[in-house]
Amino acid sequence: MDYQIRPYTQDKIPDVLDFETRLRQEENFWGWEIDEQYVQTVTDSFRNPLFSASLSFLAYADGGVVGRIDIVKIPSRFDGSIKAYLDWICVLKSWRHRGVAQALLAKALRRLKADGIDTLIALTASNEEAQRFYKNIPNSSMRDVGIWIDIK
Repeated sequence: MDYQIRPYTQDKIPDVLDFETRLRQEENFWGWEIDEQYVQTVTDSFRNPLFSASLSFLAYADGGVVGRIDIVKIPSRFDGSIKAYLDWICVLKSWRHRGVAQALLAKALRRLKADGIDTLIALTASNEEAQRFYKNIPNSSMRDVGIWIDIK
């Protein structure tokens, strides 16, 4: 393993911005700009108590971030459980197929288990690489179809 997994904390925002820039240099289809508003929104999230249920880890190699995972814990009165939602997992194209995504996911799963959470829900990205990754996760199964509802 030639990378380290670390929690994403506010002091690592510059590292993430560098990752976002490198990500776009390797594949530019992400759909949002790295502008002052984006930086401010991300910075503010570290001070906003609504984000206390967020869990994020970064994979570092060669002096920078090469991958990241973002999860949110979701408490529900439906059955009194707390589940988690995998919001995003991404690895630089040049670092894929080296176990980085698996290591990020394993770290997150260990943390969720320690927090008493036994289910992680994910919407799969539509690209083939993502589909292969998700279908190869141990103890996972495709169950429901996801739908995105824009609230306007």
